[in-house]
Amino acid sequence: MSRLHYDLAAFALFAIIIVFGVPALMGYDGFELNTFARYLALAIVSMALALSWGTAGLLNLGQAATFGMGAYAMAMHLKLRASDGLPDFMGWNNVPALPLIWVPFESLAFTLLAGLLIPAFIGGLIAIFMFRARIAGVFVAIITLAFLVAFQLLVINQQGLTGGQNGLTGLAQFTIMGWRVDPYSTVFYYLVAGCLTVALAIGVYLTHSKFGLVLRAIREDADRTRFFGYNVATYQTAVFCISAALAGWAGMLYTMVLEFASPTYMGVSFSLAIVIWCAVGGRESVIAAAIGAIIVNMLEGRLSDVFVEGWNLMLGVIFVLVVMFMPRGIYGLLTGIGQRLTTPRRTARRETGTAIPDEQLEPQQET
Repeated sequence: MSRLHYDLAAFALFAIIIVFGVPALMGYDGFELNTFARYLALAIVSMALALSWGTAGLLNLGQAATFGMGAYAMAMHLKLRASDGLPDFMGWNNVPALPLIWVPFESLAFTLLAGLLIPAFIGGLIAIFMFRARIAGVFVAIITLAFLVAFQLLVINQQGLTGGQNGLTGLAQFTIMGWRVDPYSTVFYYLVAGCLTVALAIGVYLTHSKFGLVLRAIREDADRTRFFGYNVATYQTAVFCISAALAGWAGMLYTMVLEFASPTYMGVSFSLAIVIWCAVGGRESVIAAAIGAIIVNMLEGRLSDVFVEGWNLMLGVIFVLVVMFMPRGIYGLLTGIGQRLTTPRRTARRETGTAIPDEQLEPQQET
């Protein structure tokens, strides 16, 4: 089986589990489904990072910024739905009228587009600045991290526009075509699970298309890819924009799950956490990165319940062990095991020139 077949099989299995298995396992309990819906929203931003980092080799330490843009776009819309005129925090900050930047967010269609296009546009501007100057490696991580810090400070300092350090709270529930979506309902869980499934389908398609092939070539040797006539900066900018749009999508869902938006969504610690989720699952696969986000957040929730004081230390030890013994994450561990299992069969076929039934093969002993 090729890597594409393995990814398609993994995608189908994962989709079946989150759509059918998880709700049944949790007994369709509203609180548990809401909690797991939060994990699924975070899985989208993790797979978005895998798309740029694992496929193109672009480590974006500012992924939380585009995630926060999507979160605030949805929060602004829901805040206007919950407010009778001017939002309450604007009155506390002596804002006389609704700022013009808020007015378009009264429209749900504009909000959904803005949650995708604004992160993609901002990510594209940063990408053009970096990649046309042929900035690569650790410098990409430094520039994106600096942008993240600057953007978070901007959001915090604009108290009258963004709610400052308190963020946007007291939001209305998401409503579309007269249908109000309860974040603790089974239907809402299926909405988030469906969004993750679509996002993963996009990621799998892109990574196995010619676009993904060129990105992997750029990751391995950008100069050689450029020599073959490909515009490296254009491909890098495109994947950066797609990754940013997916992160914005995840941010909108995250606001709907938690029913508030906070500047902590754009914090350095949150952005580094996204990198950890991606690394634990395996940045070489968008599906593995999504699974990594779910596993780490589930562990965080369980450890914090059992070990109230020392759960951060225990989680840190787990991360260190993963980096030491599984540098390619869970995906690398599983693919390594698969290669070891199939190597004896391939060796036997090469030596005999014929296909040998699997039951006649014995594992080779290392000398």
